[in-house]
Amino acid sequence: MTRADLYGRGSVASGALTDGADDVFDATGIAARAKRAGDPAPDVVLPDAFGNPVRLSKLWRKGPLVIVFYRGGWCTYCNWQLRAWRQQESELARLGATLLAISPQTPDNSLSTAENNELSFTVLSDSSLEAANGFGIAFTLHPDLVDFYGSVGTDIPVLNGNGLWVLPVPSTFVVDRTGCIRFALIEEDARQRAEPLDVIAAIEELALHA
Repeated sequence: MTRADLYGRGSVASGALTDGADDVFDATGIAARAKRAGDPAPDVVLPDAFGNPVRLSKLWRKGPLVIVFYRGGWCTYCNWQLRAWRQQESELARLGATLLAISPQTPDNSLSTAENNELSFTVLSDSSLEAANGFGIAFTLHPDLVDFYGSVGTDIPVLNGNGLWVLPVPSTFVVDRTGCIRFALIEEDARQRAEPLDVIAAIEELALHA
């Protein structure tokens, strides 16, 4: 499945939305502050969809940790991305890797996302934005985007339970056993995401040099 097959069927409205997001991305300096390969990953504790605390370092010490930041279950592109990762469960298991999907949604909304997409991997709630800020990928939505989301009934402050019009830039990271980020892709265009097979290849390369 190509990137175009997976992410290329957006509506005119979503295209206009992400065009605005590109401008916000350029203005906020995320490209300069976001964590990159070679940087230490922030160690945070977040609740899963059932409210159970999960510490990132506890997982990366077991083997490669893939962290996928998505905007929420209301985002069509995010759901396509999560379903694409669902198809890589056997490959992740073969490599001894763990996958976490993180969004600022409340645990209840994260649970709905996991159930609707039939996900077996762990979905974490980052309503505090601790992880998004730690990885340097959180941004406040431009007023035009706030108006757009309001017009389509997507109340992000309520969905996220924090009263903020703040989202993470869709991003994918691979963290090794030492807590070092070995792969990072931060997408300013929310229609574009890291290809799971490219991330799998990065994990395989990591294993070769372990």
